[in-house]
This record gives sequence, C-alpha cells and structure tokens, in this order.
Amino acid sequence: MPKIKTRSAAAKRLKISASGKVRYRKQGLRHILTKKASKRKRQLGNMGEVAAVDMPRVRKMLVLA
Repeated sequence: MPKIKTRSAAAKRLKISASGKVRYRKQGLRHILTKKASKRKRQLGNMGEVAAVDMPRVRKMLVLA
C-alpha cells in the first residue's frame, strides 16, 4: 500500500503547535491597510487557531493520526 501524501497547500498554510493545536495566519493583512484600524491590523498579525469542528478535515489534509 502506498504512503498517503500530505496536501501541499494545507502544509504551507497550517502549522502544528507544541501542544498539538493547528495554527494559521489570518487573512486580510496584505494590502489596502490604510482604511483598516490599528487594532484590527494588530489582531490580524496574531496567529489563529483552527476550530474543533474543522479539525477532522485538517487532520485528513495534513495526514495526522
């Protein structure tokens, strides 16, 4: 039986933390930043956590047990 491949797109966008949580970069911090509030830009700079509901799909894409 062949090895299961990881989804490259998911691997590039998601990171697994030391505690096993899956983290991602938030969208919306690339351009048109002048109209966005400083608070919003600051919060977008922090990493987000994948919701528990999405974890089964993420685990499948990253080939986690």
